[in-house]
Amino acid sequence: MRDWTHAEHVQAAGREITEMAEALRDRDMSTPVLTCPGWDLAALTVHTGGVHRWAAAMVRDLAGRRYDRDAMEMGLPADPGGYAAWLGEGAGLLSEALLSHPPEAPMWSWGADRSVRFWSRRQLHETVVHRIDAELALGLPVSVDEDVAADGVEEFLDVLPYARWSPGVADLRGAGETISLQTDTGAGWVVTLDPDRFHHVRSLQPGTVTVRAATSADLLQVVWGRRSADDYAVEGDTALFGWWREHAVI
Repeated sequence: MRDWTHAEHVQAAGREITEMAEALRDRDMSTPVLTCPGWDLAALTVHTGGVHRWAAAMVRDLAGRRYDRDAMEMGLPADPGGYAAWLGEGAGLLSEALLSHPPEAPMWSWGADRSVRFWSRRQLHETVVHRIDAELALGLPVSVDEDVAADGVEEFLDVLPYARWSPGVADLRGAGETISLQTDTGAGWVVTLDPDRFHHVRSLQPGTVTVRAATSADLLQVVWGRRSADDYAVEGDTALFGWWREHAVI
């Protein structure tokens, strides 16, 4: 595993947006997205491209508050056939905004890091997960760079405590139980459930329950609920991991 710079997150986010747009080009936008119940590819694309533009606007303005995304004009084409190109255009808009200020410039975010750099990382992994959604819906092979995926798993664990709109997160407490998330490629984390909070560290140690996946890309899909944990080896208290997955939702 490695640590990322803000500029690297920006570049990777741009690549992911472009790759997702290419996967969606000339596709049937009414195709259901089973990993996002109730959505089709059109809804997935509108959501993802809208989030890019919403984040870009707040970063440009160094906003001190959350903008109302539903009230924003997104320039969405009238014809769903233009949605993929519209999504792709967001790569430049987002990158330009993210690089227009120092990464440490203060602004609103919903995580612990209240600065521009929160958004480069968040938008990278927002896009990665929704690219996976699109590829699964289209029956395409899912491939995520190992460094990107490992950072994505850690980003999920970093922001999860701040997902206050998710009712289950407040219940992620315990008496010291540990959930170990491990990959065959060498990335690993251990989450500890304390009476008043949960926290995580990079670690290769087993836990009260240990989940082992081949790659960080596989593990990323598990923590984001895009794949069943039954696809991987779960050792120890399987009921604990089932409970964790039900509550650890963003």
